[in-house]
Amino acid sequence: MITLSIGSIYAESRHIIGGDVYYSCLGQDTVNMTNRYRIDVVMYRDPSDPNAADFDDNALFGIWRNTGGGYIRVLSNGNDIVSPQDVFGVQDVNIDDVNPCIIIPPNVAVERGEYSFEVTLPIIEGDYLIGYQRCCRNNNIFNIIDPQTTGGVFAIEITEEAQQVCNDSPRFNEFPPVVICNGLELEFDHSASDSDGDLVIYEFCAPRASGGIDGALNNLPNNTCTGVTPSPQGCPPPWGFVAFQPPYSIANPLGGDPQVTIDPNTGLISGVPSLNGQFVVGVCAKEFRNGVLIGEIRRDFQFNVTTCEPTVFAVIEHDISVGQKEFVINSCGNTTIDFDNQSFNEQYIVGYDWTFDINGTIEKYDTRDVTVTFPDVGEYEGRMIVNPDTDCADTANIFVNVYPEVTAEFSFDYDTCVAGPVTFDDQSFTGADDIVAWEWLFDDGNGSVIQDPTHQYATPGLRQVSLIAVDNNNCTDTLVQDVLYQPAPQTLVVAPDRFIGCAPSDIFFNNLSAPIDSTYLVEWDFGDGNTSNEISPSHIYEDTGEFTVFLKVTSPIGCEIEKTFNNLILIKDKPFADFIYSPQNPNQFNSTVEFTDQSIDASEWLWNIEGEANYKSQNASHTFRDTGIYNVQLVVEHLSGCTDTAFALVDVEPQLTYFLPNAFSPNNDGKNDVFIGKGFLGGFRSFEMSIWNRWGEQIYMTEDPNIGWNGSKDNTGASAPQGVYVYVVNYVGPRGDVRELTGHVTLIK
Repeated sequence: MITLSIGSIYAESRHIIGGDVYYSCLGQDTVNMTNRYRIDVVMYRDPSDPNAADFDDNALFGIWRNTGGGYIRVLSNGNDIVSPQDVFGVQDVNIDDVNPCIIIPPNVAVERGEYSFEVTLPIIEGDYLIGYQRCCRNNNIFNIIDPQTTGGVFAIEITEEAQQVCNDSPRFNEFPPVVICNGLELEFDHSASDSDGDLVIYEFCAPRASGGIDGALNNLPNNTCTGVTPSPQGCPPPWGFVAFQPPYSIANPLGGDPQVTIDPNTGLISGVPSLNGQFVVGVCAKEFRNGVLIGEIRRDFQFNVTTCEPTVFAVIEHDISVGQKEFVINSCGNTTIDFDNQSFNEQYIVGYDWTFDINGTIEKYDTRDVTVTFPDVGEYEGRMIVNPDTDCADTANIFVNVYPEVTAEFSFDYDTCVAGPVTFDDQSFTGADDIVAWEWLFDDGNGSVIQDPTHQYATPGLRQVSLIAVDNNNCTDTLVQDVLYQPAPQTLVVAPDRFIGCAPSDIFFNNLSAPIDSTYLVEWDFGDGNTSNEISPSHIYEDTGEFTVFLKVTSPIGCEIEKTFNNLILIKDKPFADFIYSPQNPNQFNSTVEFTDQSIDASEWLWNIEGEANYKSQNASHTFRDTGIYNVQLVVEHLSGCTDTAFALVDVEPQLTYFLPNAFSPNNDGKNDVFIGKGFLGGFRSFEMSIWNRWGEQIYMTEDPNIGWNGSKDNTGASAPQGVYVYVVNYVGPRGDVRELTGHVTLIK
């Protein structure tokens, strides 16, 4: 079976796919020299587009004299002005019947409409043309120019020779393939049968063109060839043909590699399409009698080339795939093989046929999975067919190699007491010619591909060492063995983070001895009476002097190694830094601070004040440039070179002074005319002063400390009477402290 991936070739489709026209001569009246004909017009449309037009219920069929006479009459469903016997029907085409190995996607459909009627025509000199014109084709047709405005003519010619002998036209035998597969061999029998036994010759021919969308777009009547359904009177023959888009042509409508062609004698269309798309194809079947052309039928149809994928795949689990259908299975040392059938898709599979040639004896199975026992080492062939004896079968060719067994073996050796490399000795063997490859994994992130490797472990522990042995048939075997590696270190290595310190000194002893872990007994003696059993400990030396460090390591199986590190650590005397300062509460008015050293065992001093000022004297005096909190640092050094540091935070406080008088006389004598505060006002924030009389009425308010009250209402109105007034002052100090001053002031006149 074949699955189709149509993609976008059906997007924006119109509806016309194609059509055929046939005639049958029902009888000849030799007295009146007339023939009675049955005309069968078969139309195909794509109903997948919900906006596509339906078949025309009132289709107009024209009859013309092809030579000399022009238009004769029009026939329509239910209105034949001569002799109506109309039949019209619409049916869905079962595309699955076209090719049982193709599954059509749900958006692909073909609908068939058939118009049939009878008509009596006089036998004339010349030909008749009977036809129907309709727009439009699918928008996405690939091989013609402007398909969305191009319609078709579905017509048949009754030649003078055919009239005389009451001839029947040939009829195509098969429904054309709606979809054909890109990249796969196309073979479609497009032959026709002729009831009179005439010779039929085939060719690709040009589809006729008529009809357009002008009528629909411009609301025009169908009396021209550009209407949706041109009337027979308005658009008589001769008609034009579709214009092919190069490199496509009448004889090469599909392209392909090799090019798709039609056999002139058999009607077989063959080739390999190589490009997805929708293609208009015209197929003509010419009818010859005694070497004379007496008629022709033509099919105008849309072929859809798309990517096809087999839906039934014959596949088995394998070691090697040779091409798409040949599978190699290798068995090493096992003559019984379970064949895992991985064929798909199972919903389309109806049976299996397994065949194996075992030393001339054919063994057959019909189950999905099979188990076969082969007699000995050797090469065997088989075959598995999915859906045997059907057109939709697929075959897997099987090649079985039964090889001798390979066995991975190895031994190892190392000094269990003193750390050193582990030596691995390969002892693998095979019934084949030779072991050709080795893969070692040492369980510490390292490995090797040589036959007999050595490996040094950095840490002890239980290791699961694996060896994969490969013989010349690519057969493998794996062996995993436990290697317990717990020797004592070959030497003891200690790296303190420093060798010289100032008491008290915290020293980290980094134990670089290997191998070693928590299963080992570790014994430290730091030389000052203290010990530890940590692998890499830290130790604080409180006293001064030189200290000898001792280390002993005992492995889990009792192997010991020890070492004494003479005078490893030197601890020196250290001073004690301290100082005092005065005054304790300096401010901007008193910003010089005296710093007095209180250190012990100091020989040198370094003061760091305000991050810039550095004094090397024992005591220091410093004047701060501004208020704020300062970190003052004193570093002292001992004669041993050891240092100590003392810190202090010195707060130089901002001071604020603000005083108000208790009386003023606004008499403009230049003396005490304004009630205003005095003092150091640096750093004032959110200042407000208000004046109130004894009845609780606000007389004056200001937010500027530099503007006072002049004794008038709001400093602009009538003068306030002599008397006692209440003032309220609110402000925020430099460090955000909220303050309020209240009191009385006497206005004197």
